[in-house]
Amino acid sequence: MYDRLQTLWFILIISYLCVACQSLKSVKPVSVPTVELNPEKVAVTSPIIRQALDNAIAQTKITNSYDPAYVAIPYPGGDVPMTTGVCTDVIIRAFRQVKVDLQQEVHEDMRQNFAAYPKDWNLTNTDPNIDHRRVPNLMVFFERKGKSLPVTRNADNYQPGDVVTWNLGGGDSHIGIVSNVRSPSGRFAIVHNIGAGTKLEDVLFNWEIIGHYRYF
Repeated sequence: MYDRLQTLWFILIISYLCVACQSLKSVKPVSVPTVELNPEKVAVTSPIIRQALDNAIAQTKITNSYDPAYVAIPYPGGDVPMTTGVCTDVIIRAFRQVKVDLQQEVHEDMRQNFAAYPKDWNLTNTDPNIDHRRVPNLMVFFERKGKSLPVTRNADNYQPGDVVTWNLGGGDSHIGIVSNVRSPSGRFAIVHNIGAGTKLEDVLFNWEIIGHYRYF
């Protein structure tokens, strides 16, 4: 009986920690080489992309932690506290700055096309608290909306405002947004949260790219 209780408790803990864009073993901050970024931003002509990127970069001064816990949030327009979040929250918040509520957009598309979305979590129905905060769901949503672009190893193909997803290995995925700040490598830095809060880093090719999207 004791062993069964221990097993149940372990399953509950794992389920609690694995609701968002990464599994338990990826919750720890991932080490990324620190480089000095050029503070000069490249001019962005689109006001929508500029506003979204300004919001994403501003998150680096606010979101200082990573928490994949399942949280009941309002719908639409729901969010966890700005000081925390997961990788998907970077994108969600930036898009909301330009009046695109991915929580509502994903929920409505999933409700009408549930079979098109991943079944990784053994869901039988939509859940507006978490569906939009999962990388595989965002990938399907962007693809269904015709926003997918080819995945390449050419940095010039990744422009400010583009959304990129990566395979971290071990079944873990990650997402970030291409900024308009160039790193010394010549690549645009990525705004993302991979475990230690939202950062602006030159990590485009640090992991295997599995998705490239241009929404705006």
